[in-house]
Amino acid sequence: MSTGLIITLIVAAVVVLAIALFLVRRGGGPHSVKRRFGPEYERTVAQHNGDAKAAERELRERLQRHGELRTKPLTAQEREEYEAQWAAVQERFVDAPVEAVASADRLLSRLAEARGFPGDGYDEQVSALSVHHPRRVQGYREVHAVAVLAREGQADTERLREALVHARALYEDLMERSAHDSHGGGPRHEHDRDRTHADGTGSRGHGRLSERLHLPGALRRHDTSGGRA
Repeated sequence: MSTGLIITLIVAAVVVLAIALFLVRRGGGPHSVKRRFGPEYERTVAQHNGDAKAAERELRERLQRHGELRTKPLTAQEREEYEAQWAAVQERFVDAPVEAVASADRLLSRLAEARGFPGDGYDEQVSALSVHHPRRVQGYREVHAVAVLAREGQADTERLREALVHARALYEDLMERSAHDSHGGGPRHEHDRDRTHADGTGSRGHGRLSERLHLPGALRRHDTSGGRA
């Protein structure tokens, strides 16, 4: 093999590698976009009636708008306040599930804004959260939608409970300490947190929502009053 051909092959390999690295940094091809967004990718494809290319364009646009966002640390006082507020939401659910879910919706919005996500509109906030918390953001969507339905009397207690359980996963993600927080301890990846949620324990030891609220009894109490939330 001639020296010229060897040099040509080396240059070609370097170019291919450079292109690959550029695509990874920009969100990459369809496989890297799908891998990054996980269930959010599937949801977006479904929204586009199965048009994967349209879904990928939308997700890349979200990456361009929000990919460089850096979350802000919570102060010790803010952390304590949000923990107390979430505990109050869980306790309130037993006697006032509609109000509890509405409070959870508002709490997630305030907490996301405190962590540096856009606070000037629900849609833009969800868009940013979907980039950085793609496996948890659906819980925010659910609790927001169910809060609206509940105000119109269209959500039963079980649906309210499920929405609050799903919303809690995003709450715990947003409460995770980042590498910039004063007490250190870099952020855990979502797949690490998945194992935490799978065994039913949260990072602050609240335990399963259903166990904490003794929901079977709570549900029976609401069912006997006419099944209304």
